[in-house]
Amino acid sequence: MKPPPPERTPDTASLLERVYGAASENDSAGDELRSRILDAACEQFAALGVRRSTIDDVARRAGVSRITVYRRFATKDDLVEQVILREFRRYFDRFRADVQPADTPGARVVAGFVGSLRAIRGNPIIGGLLSAEPDMFVGSIMGDQGRTVAVVREFTASQLRREQRAGLIAAEVDADMVAELMVRLCASFLAIPSQIVDLDDEKQLAALAERYLVPMLGPAPEKKQQKER
Repeated sequence: MKPPPPERTPDTASLLERVYGAASENDSAGDELRSRILDAACEQFAALGVRRSTIDDVARRAGVSRITVYRRFATKDDLVEQVILREFRRYFDRFRADVQPADTPGARVVAGFVGSLRAIRGNPIIGGLLSAEPDMFVGSIMGDQGRTVAVVREFTASQLRREQRAGLIAAEVDADMVAELMVRLCASFLAIPSQIVDLDDEKQLAALAERYLVPMLGPAPEKKQQKER
């Protein structure tokens, strides 16, 4: 019996390093040509959509040969995945800015949830996939052995653990599980249209987060007063 092909499952740490922009082989700062190809792919996908775009189209925009593109991205799916991951890295920066003014963990959860839906839906690549090619978007985040979801979950969990270290969230709260639930809820709203929740109504989104997400943080620790760090 022929063994199954090995899965592409790089460890979470190395993937997070790429997404956070750390120095690694996939960091665009360390490979100017790779960065140029990703820029060209982003422009191409925004202009024509992912499905209608080809590697040849991307190569022409980047001013390189298709062979050069394939040397850095084995398949079109790999290229799409890396474009999306880079957009998520930029989203992480936006997330930090959105939650900065909030003065409690609960307020930061609300701001992060509302801001995430706004930023992702408004992103020319991710938002474009959602509106024009939703099945492509779902495939890109579900067909990569859960790596994209894992990246966002780990980022969210790291924010919750910071709150725990500051004594603002009880230590017994399972940051990983709370992050998993929050990210999957957000992803489901993005991937599957709701007839109950209006994603354009930020007041409704904030109320939803306040009622259903904030309680996941548990009661605030009594020993520390809630304050901005």
